Amino acid sequence: MTTIDISSGLGRIVHPGEPAWDVSRGTFNLLIDQRPEAIAFPADDREVAAVIAHARRRGLRVAPQATGHNPGPLGSLAGMLILNTSALTEVSIDADARRVRVGAATKWEKVTPHLSELGLAGLHGSSPDVGIVGYSLGGGIGWLARKYGMQSNAVTAIELVTAEGHLIRTDPAHEPDLFWALRGGGGNFGIVTAIEFGVHPVRELYAGAMFFPIERTSEILHAWTELLPTLPEEITAWATILHFPPLPDVPEPVRGRSFIIVMAAFLGTEADGHELLRPLRRLGPEMDTFATRPPGALGELAMDPPDPLPYWTTTALVDEMPSAVIERTARISGAGSPLTMVQFRHMGGALARHEPGAGARATLPGHIAMFGLGVVPEAGAEPAVVAGLEALSGVFAPLRVGDYPNFVEEPTDTSAFFDTDTWNRLRRVKALYDPGDLFRGNHHIPPA
Repeated sequence: MTTIDISSGLGRIVHPGEPAWDVSRGTFNLLIDQRPEAIAFPADDREVAAVIAHARRRGLRVAPQATGHNPGPLGSLAGMLILNTSALTEVSIDADARRVRVGAATKWEKVTPHLSELGLAGLHGSSPDVGIVGYSLGGGIGWLARKYGMQSNAVTAIELVTAEGHLIRTDPAHEPDLFWALRGGGGNFGIVTAIEFGVHPVRELYAGAMFFPIERTSEILHAWTELLPTLPEEITAWATILHFPPLPDVPEPVRGRSFIIVMAAFLGTEADGHELLRPLRRLGPEMDTFATRPPGALGELAMDPPDPLPYWTTTALVDEMPSAVIERTARISGAGSPLTMVQFRHMGGALARHEPGAGARATLPGHIAMFGLGVVPEAGAEPAVVAGLEALSGVFAPLRVGDYPNFVEEPTDTSAFFDTDTWNRLRRVKALYDPGDLFRGNHHIPPA
């Protein structure tokens, strides 16, 4: 533990009414209207500590933020200072040790291509635009999760500044309770400035997507769900209902069209992967992009938008998708639906196993993760999008077995994400390191 000399100053702080205010308070979701008391942009650990001291003196709470993803759960920002870590973007890769160290705002797109060139792969999610730290502190599930688990449990060390202005490097041997809590408890315990994590040797894999016309949604979802129990942990398959907008930057073959798409990544040979997906391929996809690829290609597989959008979402973890649920989902999300995307991710495997040394987010319940998203291009479209999401949520509500916090994008009772023992332990750690509840992660954990 190191006490930081904060005499170097606060760095840049933006207040309401200043020229940079509206740009500074923007997030990835253009519908979120953030109005904190101020936004600080520290350049290093010292300025982070100075900002924390500044907030304490003025009776403000502190919310960490980097890339602006998933800000909705913060709710009202009255009495809050956003500490924006976007200047902390250093990257260091030790290929021999299979270890990466990144700053608090580093995005996967700054790391994944370099790892791929070295024959390595991290446990990133669907979008390369997402920040690694926030993704890791909340769990982190992606294309290799069924084999290797969540990114939070690949983390080997975390550096943060506490409410008292101490710089701590925590790992399994140093401040182990704090290390446990951070891996799943989010940004509630301090301002994370850097993390280290392990990566895996992957030189190539079999990955791609099969596109089927939207009218075949029910048929393909039935086939996909029937296939899941036969798949080994080395393969992760997602089914996505996607309505592509009629915009010039969308590739011509899919522009303005709608599809049910099965995507997958397989840690194995092309021949074995081809055989595993044969039941779907024999249904005759309109397009089939599967091939042997370097792991860096996974960043674009899900076709997530790279730029901020106005949208609302819904999500649920479930154990099954009965026939009636598939039929209702197909109707809600079919041609002409106000929903832009409805995605189903195959879970289980390593995501369901509690490994020794895991963090607070050790596992996730359910065999399938549902995530629905509706873009709101103009105010008049919002009622239809909200109604569509409510209908989709209603279909899955009776089957819900839990939630994946990184997908929950609205204020909620954070205790529902954890069992009683884990929740109580998280609150005890919070009381030890932040008894005054200075820090507000996007899913808040109060001190005991």
